[in-house]
Amino acid sequence: MSEADLKRFFLEQVRLFESFPAGKVEEILARSRMATFEGNEAVLETGDEGRYIGVVVSGHAEISITDNTGTRSVVSQLGAGDVFGVMSLLTGDRIIADVIAGNRCFVLMIPREVFEACILANPKAVAYLSRLLAERSRAMSVDLATARSRAIARSDDPYALSLGTSTPGKVLVLNVGISQIHFGIYDTRDLGSDIHGIIDNIDEDVARISVAVGPHVRNMERARFPLSELFAVMQAATGLLGDAFAFHPQEVGAVGHRVVHGGSRFSSAAVITPAVIADIEALSVFAPLHNPVNVEGIREAMRQLPAVPHVAVFDTAFHQTLPPYAYLYGLPYELYKQGGIRRYGFHGTSHRYVSLKAAEVLRRPLGELEIVSCHLGIGASLCAIDHGRSVDTTMGMTPADGLIMPSRSGSVDPAVMIHLLQDCGMSPEQLSNMINTESGMKGISGISGDIHEIEAAAGEGHHRALLAHKAFCYQVRKNIGACVAAMGGIDVLTFTGDVGETSAAVRSLACQGLGYMGIRLDEEKNRNLGKVNACNVISAADSPVTILVIANDDERLVAWETLRAIERNDLTVAMKEGHPEAPIPIEVSAHHVHLSQADVEKLFGPGHQLTPEHELSQPGQFACSEKVHLVGPKGRIANMRVLGPTRKETQVEIAMTEQFKVGIQPPIRQSGDLANTPGVTLEGPYGSTTLERGVICAQRHIHMAPEDALRFRVRDNYVVRVRVGGDREMIFGDVVVRVNPAYRLAMHIDTDEGNAANIRTGMIGYIEEIQSRH
Repeated sequence: MSEADLKRFFLEQVRLFESFPAGKVEEILARSRMATFEGNEAVLETGDEGRYIGVVVSGHAEISITDNTGTRSVVSQLGAGDVFGVMSLLTGDRIIADVIAGNRCFVLMIPREVFEACILANPKAVAYLSRLLAERSRAMSVDLATARSRAIARSDDPYALSLGTSTPGKVLVLNVGISQIHFGIYDTRDLGSDIHGIIDNIDEDVARISVAVGPHVRNMERARFPLSELFAVMQAATGLLGDAFAFHPQEVGAVGHRVVHGGSRFSSAAVITPAVIADIEALSVFAPLHNPVNVEGIREAMRQLPAVPHVAVFDTAFHQTLPPYAYLYGLPYELYKQGGIRRYGFHGTSHRYVSLKAAEVLRRPLGELEIVSCHLGIGASLCAIDHGRSVDTTMGMTPADGLIMPSRSGSVDPAVMIHLLQDCGMSPEQLSNMINTESGMKGISGISGDIHEIEAAAGEGHHRALLAHKAFCYQVRKNIGACVAAMGGIDVLTFTGDVGETSAAVRSLACQGLGYMGIRLDEEKNRNLGKVNACNVISAADSPVTILVIANDDERLVAWETLRAIERNDLTVAMKEGHPEAPIPIEVSAHHVHLSQADVEKLFGPGHQLTPEHELSQPGQFACSEKVHLVGPKGRIANMRVLGPTRKETQVEIAMTEQFKVGIQPPIRQSGDLANTPGVTLEGPYGSTTLERGVICAQRHIHMAPEDALRFRVRDNYVVRVRVGGDREMIFGDVVVRVNPAYRLAMHIDTDEGNAANIRTGMIGYIEEIQSRH
């Protein structure tokens, strides 16, 4: 087919392009590629990453999906002019259906970036794709959540941790600290040539530099140097690895900067602007040793590479999902509101990476796992990760809080600090130095903060070394239990960091006595582990909980977050350019109950059917005339409204004030996500039913149809920040997007949040930015 015939075909026979001008179709054709597939060849496979949409030019193919029994069903037949692959680009999920060629097919493969730039800008094309998605969703004979789980299980890289992209270039990662500078260089096309470097400036006269690619390590020394010479030093050091690995700034397409403290301002990585730099500097009050040098590194890198995007990746951002009852200190509330004094948590990049890696290894969706992550290194912290969200962590306002660490004190009675200041004559500077560099295992042992030196001394019977080691392991074990209690369960226990990866004794002692929680270590695997590969399983074969040792790779996660922050920023810009100030109706949700048919009959009698009283805003949803009483350990709530239609499993949604009234503390979850949630008793006019689980506090969410999602440039399970006007403008973060053909556009928040912010049903919100994507 000639170029002119191809252009005519797309303009006249492909419904997707029927409203496009000829020049735009020419641009799309020029930026796409033609591919040939033989009969029975897979065009797309379940588990693949969605990088293209396809248009069949000639031949025929079929979209099919396989259920849990292995039965394959055909969703759609494809012929010339038909489009496929859109669902994955919309949802951000792995591809959930196979596309198989029936005979020789010629297919135009349109890259994701062309789809987003050219096709999503056309309203009629968006409307067509929305209808197409709705039709295919209805044709699927299996549950979409099940299909997504299976897609993840079949994918080798479900969370794109490989950093592979269709755009060539390198991502430079900088972690500029007081005494060390860590850097990483990642090639998005050559995934086996990651370069890691450390510049050690502890010595006042000499800078010691180490660079590595794979097992190859090179070292050099030189005189201490100002930060303005950093790029020249990186070029010289990487050159020692050979010309193929030498650092060339002109090859860099993006720069990621690790920043220690993002406060409450940053709940995700952010593309750096002058305003972002100002915010980081303002947060130096919480991290005076770290944020200022982080900013110095940012300014120097932006001077050297002014034309590429720079991204700040915050240690604290992952923990911004902590609920207030987990992050507040027992201090006057005004100190939190006026001074920001609260628990922020750290090691967020490490805990996030570990959770993604664990989900990848287990081949299960991150959103169904409960993970306790132990980052044990120079700093040490634990994190409770409930279905992808950090819900508690051991570090506090600063990295000195929490566990006993190699040289940091961890949690100490604040009266001890007052005593040391008032009665022992210590200055604030002396006290800060003591708790950060002279305490922890180093302070207790009197030997060192190095775990291997302590273990060697303990092996020789050194009493204080034995005591330091035991105190450290006890703190880890105790806080594992606290994290499990915070989530109400555990699926995975992970160890990472220098100590977590190299000390079999620490891992063993941390797990001992936790068998009743399902944590069973294989002592032989643990003892013989040696050097950690990317991830190693050390749990016993019969352990209900999987125990993993995961190689720490903070720089890789900074690179991963950098690429995604740039993508989110581009989508936010495109959204605002295409639909500035697009309104979203706000609805305040009162407490309610969704019942299974079995529970309907227990409460209202055999054969009873729910009675619709009035429709709700979401199509097919209705408030029922039936009401039930909710009975908990402490009290009861009378006449809770039942919503229809019935569901597979009963679910109760209540706000914080109601939780206190009945004496239940449910997690913040998406609707339908009921694993390890508390139960409750329901009473009806016919009888009662006691639920083993099912009570949640609903996460803020936006319902939208695929057409809305395409318009807003968001996908299912994206998390966004929403601005709501009114007497005082409010920004709500951590708002999850739910996309379904049956949904109508609306944002839901619970009654307590609505009352606290003086928000009423009928007010309007606007998506301010895309916060994260799962």
